[in-house]
Amino acid sequence: MATRWRYAFAATETLQRIRPEHTDAELPNPHRGWATFQRFAGDPLERGKDWNDAVGPVSFATRAPRRLVADGDFPSTVAYCRWPWGVLEPRPGRIRFDILDQALATAARHGQTLQMRVQPFVYADLPKWFVATGAPMKEIGTCPAGPIWEPDANDARYIRHWSRFIAALGKRYDGHPMLESFDVAYAGRFGEMGGNATPVSAARLADAYLAAFRRTTLLSMISTHGCRHAAARNRPNVGWRGDGFFDPKNQGRGKSPDHLCWNHMWDVYPVDIFDYGVADLWQRSPMTLEPHGTLQHVLEAGWRIEPLLEACCKYHPSIFMHKSVRVPAAYRGAVEAFVRRLGYRFHLHQMTLPLEARPGQRVRTTVTIDNRGLAPIYRPYAFALRFSQGRKHHIVRFRQDIRTWLPDYTSFHETFTLPPGLQRGEARVSCAIVAQDQPVVRLAIRKMDADGWHPLTSLDVR
Repeated sequence: MATRWRYAFAATETLQRIRPEHTDAELPNPHRGWATFQRFAGDPLERGKDWNDAVGPVSFATRAPRRLVADGDFPSTVAYCRWPWGVLEPRPGRIRFDILDQALATAARHGQTLQMRVQPFVYADLPKWFVATGAPMKEIGTCPAGPIWEPDANDARYIRHWSRFIAALGKRYDGHPMLESFDVAYAGRFGEMGGNATPVSAARLADAYLAAFRRTTLLSMISTHGCRHAAARNRPNVGWRGDGFFDPKNQGRGKSPDHLCWNHMWDVYPVDIFDYGVADLWQRSPMTLEPHGTLQHVLEAGWRIEPLLEACCKYHPSIFMHKSVRVPAAYRGAVEAFVRRLGYRFHLHQMTLPLEARPGQRVRTTVTIDNRGLAPIYRPYAFALRFSQGRKHHIVRFRQDIRTWLPDYTSFHETFTLPPGLQRGEARVSCAIVAQDQPVVRLAIRKMDADGWHPLTSLDVR
């Protein structure tokens, strides 16, 4: 006999269509969105428009702040930190794992995963012991601490010591659950642009990362020889990042019209994603973007932010790192809308279920997912249904690989067994994306219970 919830259906109906209400709210889901820089969710932002590019955090609070969103910031589930080689390996073979361990633990306390980069040098911070090896170097500038030396990335000593350093980091951290990604930053100041490494040397240095990190996502630096080499290896855990987005250059200086100057946005990224073989990587590996300066610099240059944000969407980014600098008020609404689109944003467009079924019966469903984000998810979580009767719950995980849910519609059929433990009567049905049967990703569905499941409908158990 049909229970009360079915009274809206005719007695002859056997199938129900489920169309949950969508929400436009920001979803603080993992592995996507707004990233903090050299700090963690809730930490105060930088003052003004400048930022600390030199040294990541080396001391850490033992408690998370009461508020996980700093004044003027956005919610964040990803932190990004980078440290110079000399800070992490002050003596040969004596790596400051304690710094990186504490950074990962701190990110976890703040509800974040951590993206990492180790930088060969930034200022006068090459390891002193490496300088003492006599490896060739070139002075490229000065800073208050002294000359800035760039090592020859093609020298055997550099390749050997840097590769050993990366191997040690991979041995300790590859597959760490709180490590979101690790940058392939093998040469050059800040680890950007590949320094002076030739294609052959870059390939050897990039291979050190590929050998050390087989489970953790690697992000290669666009426009480098190492990026081309890593992309050609066709590894599913290799994505890419760009550090020069939003670089407004309005001064032709008599050489070109002011509005036709060279910049990364129009000259580099649209071309190099094809030249370096990463144009389609977003379908299986993530892309992270970072502005050349900050959005305050863009505002002062007089550029409209909307075209720049729309151009960024073409690369299907999952994470945007703004250096923990306040977003100008004039841009905040546009940036908020952009952040909502970053990475994945799954809505259950429609699902079919029978109105009634027996315990142990094979049930066929057709599901259509609407990914309203810019990219898929890259973690092997599972879509699941939960059948509830009173306080008893039965969870059915689908076989469908959610990493194939690209932007727009994905439709699939799934056949599952209705849990044998269900009793006669009404069973409430809800859905979630789970890891070990616990919800980890919120769908863009308005209703969600306290456990993170989205109520959908009911089903009569005969």
